[in-house]
Amino acid sequence: MSTANPASPARETSLFAGVEPLEVFVDLLSEIESDTTSSEFYHRICEAICRLTTMRRAAIFLYDVGRQRVRAVGSHGISYTRLAALRPTLDQAPIAQRALAEDRVIVVHSDAIEQQVPRDYAALLGITSLVCTPLAAAGHRYGIIAADRGGGDFQLADGERHLMWTLGKTAALAATARRATRQQERTRRLSERIDLAREIHERVMQRLFGVSLVLSAQQPLTDEQRERCRTEMVEALADLRSALERPLAPVAHETGTTLRAEIVRLTQQTGLPVRTDWPEGVEVPPRLEGVAQSVLAEALRNAAKHAEPRRVDVVVQHDDDTFSLEVRNDGVGGDAGVGAGMGLRLASFEALQHGGFVEFGADKASDPAGWRVRLVVPVGGDGEVVA
Repeated sequence: MSTANPASPARETSLFAGVEPLEVFVDLLSEIESDTTSSEFYHRICEAICRLTTMRRAAIFLYDVGRQRVRAVGSHGISYTRLAALRPTLDQAPIAQRALAEDRVIVVHSDAIEQQVPRDYAALLGITSLVCTPLAAAGHRYGIIAADRGGGDFQLADGERHLMWTLGKTAALAATARRATRQQERTRRLSERIDLAREIHERVMQRLFGVSLVLSAQQPLTDEQRERCRTEMVEALADLRSALERPLAPVAHETGTTLRAEIVRLTQQTGLPVRTDWPEGVEVPPRLEGVAQSVLAEALRNAAKHAEPRRVDVVVQHDDDTFSLEVRNDGVGGDAGVGAGMGLRLASFEALQHGGFVEFGADKASDPAGWRVRLVVPVGGDGEVVA
C-alpha cells in the first residue's frame, strides 16, 4: 500500500468529498480480540490517518500511568525504533498541552517549532510544520497524534482540520475499546490463577497437612498408617501434576520498553543507589521482558518504600539453561522484611507460566540487613523460553 500522499489542492479537495473514516477504523476494531500487539494496533491507526488525510508521517504518544511517562506507541512513515528511544514530557510540548486542554487540532510552523515540541524530536524528524491532534474521548485524555507531510511548511484547510479531529476521537474510542478488552482478558487470567491456587490448596495442601500430622505423632507408625501416608503423598503429587498441566492463557505482555531502560528509569524515579551487574553479551529473551520488568519494578519500589538501603544490586545473568534477574538491597535491618505485596505475587504467577519462579526473602547469608528478590526462568540454548 502506497504511503505517499502529495498535498496537492486537487487531492485535498477530493479527500473530503466521500471519505468515511469510520469504515477504515471498523477493520481496526474487528481485530481488538485478535493477537495483534499493542504497537501493531497503533501502527495501523497511524497508517489509517495517513491514508485518509494529506499527512505522510504520523505518530501516537500516550501517557503511561503505571510508569508515569509519555511514550511513543505507534507510527507510520517514521522509524518507530527511533521514536521509542525518545523520552518526552508534557512540559516539553506546549502544543500537546494546548491540544488536550482545548480539545482541538493545533498546527505549529517553523518559526515556533522548537518552542512547541521537544528539540530532539524536531531535530530527529526535520519537522518544520506539525499537526497535533488530541487523542481524547468521553472526558479521558490519553495522548496525542503528531503528524506532518514529511517536512516543509504547509497550511491545514478547515475540512482536513475537522477530519483530523474526528480521526482523533475515533482512534481514542478504538483505543478505549481495546483497553477494555485487554482488561477483561487480564481479569480472566487472574481468575484462572486464583482458581489454580485454590485448587492446589484444597486438593494438595490439605492432603500434605494430614500427612504431616500423622508423621509428627510421638508413637511409632503402624504398617497401615505408613501405607496410608504413602498413598496420600502419591495422590497429592498426582493432584499437583494435574493442576499444573491445566492449560492457562499465555501471560507474556508487551511493555514498549526494555529491562535496560527500566533500570535507568526506575533508578531515577526511586532515587535508590542502584548498581548493575550485567555482563556483556547477556540479553533478555524477548518473551521474558514483561515478567523481568515487573519483578524489577516491584523489587525496587518495595526497597524504596520499606527499606533504607545504602546499596541496591541488580544482577542479570543468562546461560544455556536459565535466565535470572536478582535484586538485592542492604537496608532492611533487624528481623523486619519487606514481605511480598500483590505485585510480586502476580509476578510469581507470571513466572510460573514460563516454567520459572520468583523467590524473595532475607539475604542474611551475605548481609545481616539484606533482602533479595530473584527471578529464574529456564530457557533454550538459542535464548528462547522453554515451552
